[in-house]
Amino acid sequence: MKIFKARKGFTLIELMIVVAIIGILAAVAIPKFAQMMEKAKEGATKGNIGAIKSALSIYYGDQQGNWPWQITDSLFANYLKVPVPAVKITHPKSMFPSGTPLSGTCATVAMINSGSGGETYAATGDGWLYNQATGNVFVNNNQTDTSGTGTVYTMFGYQ
Repeated sequence: MKIFKARKGFTLIELMIVVAIIGILAAVAIPKFAQMMEKAKEGATKGNIGAIKSALSIYYGDQQGNWPWQITDSLFANYLKVPVPAVKITHPKSMFPSGTPLSGTCATVAMINSGSGGETYAATGDGWLYNQATGNVFVNNNQTDTSGTGTVYTMFGYQ
């Protein structure tokens, strides 16, 4: 007569159920993680706009009401501790299929001189746009952000 010992361990069905549950959780969590990363980049870009605008305000006060001609020159660099920071937004195609992706590393500054404040932007632009007449600085792209309210990136400079 043979005596069988009780085997310890998981059955194949139990392991397959666990793998399926982990797969479902990953399918839900990964897109949310990507969206949270883009929101963080938008927050960093808004913070960079705030730093640039603060430096512009101090410059404006020091120069008796004159805005800097460029925000990339050495005179303005005294007011901004680091070089002009990059626009961190990437606007990935996976999240925004109709939009133009941004590099997430562009720190170039396109300049305009519009006294009326009627700034225009390049729909496929990247980097910053600076109005020499009004001192306004904003993202040089008209794609919508992740908030779902239809706010375009160019509005980041006005919020």
